Amino acid sequence: MAKPEKKLFLLDAMALIYRAHFAFNKNPRISSKGVNTSAVFGFMNSLLEVLQKEKPTHMGVAFDHSKKTFRHEQFPMYKATRQSQPEDISVAIPYIKQIVEAMNMPMLIKEGFEADDVIGTLAHRACAAGDFEIYMMTPDKDYGQLVNDCVHIYKPAFMGKPAEKLGVKEICERWGIEHVSQVVDMLGLVGDSVDNIPGIPGIGEKTAQKLIADYGSIENLIANADQLKGKLKENVIQYGQQGIMSKELATIHMEVPVPFDEEALKLSDYDKPRLAALLDELEFRQMKTRLLGDFDGAATSTPAAKPSNGQIGLFDAAPAFMPMPTAVGNPSGADDLPFLFGDEPAPATVEPAKKTRAKKTTVAAPAASGEAATPDAVTDTAAVEDAPGAERVATWGDDAHEYEIDTAYSTERRKDINSVLHDYRLVDTAELRASLVGYLNEQTRVCFDSETTAIDPVEADLVGLSFSYKPGEAFYVPVPEDRAEAQAVVDQFKPFFENEAIEKVGQNLKYDLLMLKKYGVVVRGPLFDTMIAHYLIEPEQRHNMDAMASIYLNYNPVAIESLIGKKGKGQLTMREVDIQRVVDYAGEDADVTLQLRDTFAPMLNKDELNKLFDKVEMPLVQVLADLELEGITLDTNALAELSATLETDMRLVQQEIYEIAGSEFNIGSPKQLGEILFDRLNLDKNAKKTKTGQYATGEEVLSKLEAENPIIGKILDYRELIKLKNTYVDALPLLISPRTGRVHTSFNQAVASTGRLSSTNPNLQNIPIRTPRGQEIRKAFVPRSDEFLIMSADYSQIELRIMAAFSGDQTMLDAFNNNIDIHTQTASKVFHVGIGEVTSEMRRKAKTINFGIIYGISSFGLSQRLKIPRKEAGQIIDEYFQEFSAVKAYMDQSIEKARGCGYAETILGRRRYLRDINSRNITDRMFAERNAVNAPIQGSAADMLKIAMINIHAFMTRENLKSKMILTVHDELVFDAHKSEMEFLKENVDRIMKTAIPMAVQMETGVGFGENWLVAH
Repeated sequence: MAKPEKKLFLLDAMALIYRAHFAFNKNPRISSKGVNTSAVFGFMNSLLEVLQKEKPTHMGVAFDHSKKTFRHEQFPMYKATRQSQPEDISVAIPYIKQIVEAMNMPMLIKEGFEADDVIGTLAHRACAAGDFEIYMMTPDKDYGQLVNDCVHIYKPAFMGKPAEKLGVKEICERWGIEHVSQVVDMLGLVGDSVDNIPGIPGIGEKTAQKLIADYGSIENLIANADQLKGKLKENVIQYGQQGIMSKELATIHMEVPVPFDEEALKLSDYDKPRLAALLDELEFRQMKTRLLGDFDGAATSTPAAKPSNGQIGLFDAAPAFMPMPTAVGNPSGADDLPFLFGDEPAPATVEPAKKTRAKKTTVAAPAASGEAATPDAVTDTAAVEDAPGAERVATWGDDAHEYEIDTAYSTERRKDINSVLHDYRLVDTAELRASLVGYLNEQTRVCFDSETTAIDPVEADLVGLSFSYKPGEAFYVPVPEDRAEAQAVVDQFKPFFENEAIEKVGQNLKYDLLMLKKYGVVVRGPLFDTMIAHYLIEPEQRHNMDAMASIYLNYNPVAIESLIGKKGKGQLTMREVDIQRVVDYAGEDADVTLQLRDTFAPMLNKDELNKLFDKVEMPLVQVLADLELEGITLDTNALAELSATLETDMRLVQQEIYEIAGSEFNIGSPKQLGEILFDRLNLDKNAKKTKTGQYATGEEVLSKLEAENPIIGKILDYRELIKLKNTYVDALPLLISPRTGRVHTSFNQAVASTGRLSSTNPNLQNIPIRTPRGQEIRKAFVPRSDEFLIMSADYSQIELRIMAAFSGDQTMLDAFNNNIDIHTQTASKVFHVGIGEVTSEMRRKAKTINFGIIYGISSFGLSQRLKIPRKEAGQIIDEYFQEFSAVKAYMDQSIEKARGCGYAETILGRRRYLRDINSRNITDRMFAERNAVNAPIQGSAADMLKIAMINIHAFMTRENLKSKMILTVHDELVFDAHKSEMEFLKENVDRIMKTAIPMAVQMETGVGFGENWLVAH
């Protein structure tokens, strides 16, 4: 492929200036007038190097604005620990800006954003425009998150070290990650002392690399924190949200409201007289010769501006290029200069200081009939759009999935409770509560939220309830600590909560439903959960209220820490906080959530997600709330016995390892283990080492060496025993609720982008079942009493059956619909033998092929799994696609469809956005292609299970059964089955699961009973 003819360099001016200043720190360049010109000289050297060696066709120089950015609003301590700017740099900056202007290079600056945000935005817009080779010139490591197949980092030569060009490969190697997107996860974990980004205490780069390798992202790490051990586990749990905030702070914003103007960035002739005067004043004689040759003309007072073709500044009424101040070296004018993205004050009609109740924008909407504008009028989006100064900003930006959100980054700061007119009232008497209930019952929809004493809803008590049915207004109802008095307060609101005509709105409604169920209240009527709505709209983004309010409402909610303090001994409970502060906090929660509801509802409708939302996800909230409240019983004696057995096994295996190794060592130390395996036992002469210089001893590395020495198998056994004992067997009893005596896992409905459910505290999805020892853990999950048995109902090969239905492959359909073992059928076809001639080894290989095909397995991957040559694996895959040609056709069609629309879709319309599906980076593109094939299948399986759960829950409620659905894991449902209802329950659960979503393929389930989960499954 030919290289692009256009080459764009985007310079991070401040990073280069600081680097230049400190490079000359010990031997500064001082002019005859006593001015330290080191930073200017170093910056100009870097600039000249690029101009002469790289010969860019386009260039822009980005500067930070002097005012605070959105990051300071998000985290006031952002960059708070930085020392004040050195005086010599303050003097240098105006010189550099005027030199850049004299060279007719556009300066890039935007109030509210940093230079890296502007550079990131323009780099990716240039990439999207095509025909550009783009380099971000900076020494800053954070830019690694922006790199792709056409955007690179250019680190200029420094202190004898040559210039470096960094692409995706180099960035991933530098950070020890798989995808450049994980740079922000690394920064979120480790933090950045320079910018005062806190990260998570106790996590350095090595630990962060391992955690990201294991969990993929900070969010997933936090969701699986129960798998960690010791202080690390404690820190992740305690500082998890701080890590997420740190990730947000480290994320470079790529939707800055600035245009990509190719013509404005094109290099042109210098304003030689102006440039000559500047270089003379700085006494840069050789540099002047390099730049201007023999030119010795007199300087003019104003530069010859680059032709603007009548172009007007983007957010002001000034031309894009204006004459510079004639005074040279005046630091006071550093930010008074006109830039490509000018930031002149907003027109007089825009009043950022004016407060309104609405949180979409502070621009007052025109009032009707000459009346004064009211706060409620501002909620009319149409009225706001054309208001002076308000700009339309697309937040996510890909053509297939672009939403425009009303913000005004150029005219106002992000709003908060102190800058927006609101009316949040305390309702603390029986009379006021009765009056409020009357008003609530007159509404068509009401947002409510609960304040509690703890995060765990099973252990928590209500502190208060807040309600909002009109933007800018909310009501807070305190709930007494005394249980009888609390019950009386909650009972007053029963008529509202049980009113089926009123839509109930909330953020993470499952939590609130659980709390109310504990007080005997069943919430009825339509539900609208803003967290779930956003999960459907943007499945891979964050769905917490603070983040969504910031993005969609340009609003920063009150932080809970500002009320109760940070976690630790000194942290207060909500009951201890001043009541008026709680009124504001809780009222704001309900108010903001109501506004998010009104923002997301049209988006769901636009993407045709409203049916999935209303018919599947919202009914499922009620089901999951009931499952969580029921919990499951643990046999702690069985776990104690298993713990003792594992301890004995560990010691035996440990001794066997020592005997083979010839000495004792710390098996858990990668360094010591590597030395034993590769230095002493010489198991691999070409053993790979990590960046720290020690041998790699991960499971993948060891698995490949298992045949070389019995010590490898012993080490893997030892690791399994450690994990089982620490993560599950010893940890599960600690999670038993003191109130109920049962374990209550929390089901996550808005985490997995595929639509599958996950669980935390404990994470029951990850209980290992492939090994005998792992299976033993399920023995500890038992019925609630002697009147019950555990019943397990599990879909059989659901994803393969869905593949058969979607592809229409007749061989697969016939096998499933005629109860022929699909793996035997596949082996027969691929290995060209009769059904009766298929061996167990053939079937094993066929099983790997069947499930591997769904996930886009490569010949290399198959060869690794089957431990066969890569060539043989490739031949097997070719044979498969010849025999199952409809499957190949379906896969190709899925990829092509995704290329066109930018997403994959399940049978119910659940979307997974594939932003790299057309990437020129082959690694990113192939990953997206695999998801294009797998996401519809895996997501449709999730949809089917969810519908089955909803229908089973409705059936059990309707029949008023004593049996209870208590758990879902992957494609399995677990029940406490009353012995008197076993056959009735089995028959109906089997029927409902098989018919949840009718398909051309026959669905099968396995249903079993037992005195524990292992026996039942």
